Amino acid sequence: MTSSYPGGRVSSRRRSPLAALVAASGISSLGMAATLVAVPWFVLHSTGSGTRTGLVATAEVLGLLCSAVLAGPVVDRLPVRATGIGADLLTAAAISLIPLLHAWGALSLPVLIVLVFLVGAARGPSDTSKQLLLPGAMEHAGVTAERATGAVEGARRIGMMAGAPLAGLLISTVGPVRTLYADMAAMAACALLVATLVPAVTRPRPSDDGRSHGSYAEELRFGMGQLRRDRLLGAMVGVLMLTNALDGALNGVLYPAYGTQVLRSSALFGAMVTAMGAGALLGAALYGWVGHRMPRRAVFVGAFVLVGAVRCVALAAEPRVPVLLAVLAVSGIGSGIVGPLMMSVAYERVPEAVRGRVFGLLVAAALAATPLGMLGAGLALDAAGLVPALLGTGALYLAVTLSPLVFPVWRELDDRGSTAPAETPVGREYDSPAAAGAGILSP
Repeated sequence: MTSSYPGGRVSSRRRSPLAALVAASGISSLGMAATLVAVPWFVLHSTGSGTRTGLVATAEVLGLLCSAVLAGPVVDRLPVRATGIGADLLTAAAISLIPLLHAWGALSLPVLIVLVFLVGAARGPSDTSKQLLLPGAMEHAGVTAERATGAVEGARRIGMMAGAPLAGLLISTVGPVRTLYADMAAMAACALLVATLVPAVTRPRPSDDGRSHGSYAEELRFGMGQLRRDRLLGAMVGVLMLTNALDGALNGVLYPAYGTQVLRSSALFGAMVTAMGAGALLGAALYGWVGHRMPRRAVFVGAFVLVGAVRCVALAAEPRVPVLLAVLAVSGIGSGIVGPLMMSVAYERVPEAVRGRVFGLLVAAALAATPLGMLGAGLALDAAGLVPALLGTGALYLAVTLSPLVFPVWRELDDRGSTAPAETPVGREYDSPAAAGAGILSP
């Protein structure tokens, strides 16, 4: 199979594009984590208003959600590397305006909301473009999809784990607004890495079959149609929406409630988050190492049992802190496995010409139900208390988790190298596995 990347006689050169994308994932996550801590801290410290803090936090999520849905056709049409570099630079520029306008005394709340929305909107095309560059990079490096996606997930976890304490250190020394320069520098570094180490690739264009020619709306419907036609991808989207809603309930409401009501310590609450993150990093590494040899459906179910039901039951039991942290670390292993496993399947089944749209829709599905989970958890917490809310969340998580053992469509998880359904119009152009995004690499 020929590579999409030129050259590559030296092993280090062959791995440079993949290494650059892995590094960019970690650096981007580090900067994003710093922003997620610094911006709410700044708003809360400046205004003392939880409502205004929530508005600003929601603005970035809405920006990311809108771009995930609407920017897919644009990413598919434009040169993917240039799109990613431009999105990284736009993100850096939007972030840099926050401390600059604050220094000039021109940073009102509406202006901050607009800038944070723009940051979220730019992150969508940035992340999607890097996902589209990854198949060519891992093919050129000669590694499996499991190892490549595991490496990216591991780097992302490291960045998130390092970004929050780095933000805390910077906030205490230079203040929350100047801390945003860390995210600006991170996004600029990502653009530089991609521009210098990841060659441009030529991708197939969307098919011209009379239904998707030149129309943005039709191109967007094409991506949605891909999910409807591929029953496994559709099932994965359903599970993704439900589990992210439940994760939103846990991380956004029930975790903080546990920290205040049971642990009564912000330090121990931070230790809970760190334990999950460390386990997730180990899970991503394990999946990258041996994931290509393991049955996907069994791993999928097992990982979700760890991250869902096991975690909820452990919290509801209120064990001693060392036992709780150990269980959360084991639960985190499942969290680190799920992401790269789902992306490996998506790379195999989604034709290259529509990946921008489909991957954007997957991100949108992950985000869309999260606020509903938070709202539901808040209502359950007030009505029934912490332990019943945790057990109810765990029961729902377990019901969703066991669906791959019940419905036959999930057996396709173990059909490595399968392609998008034959009736998909965009898939008719691509007769080779490489073009269709299937079987990119051998183990």
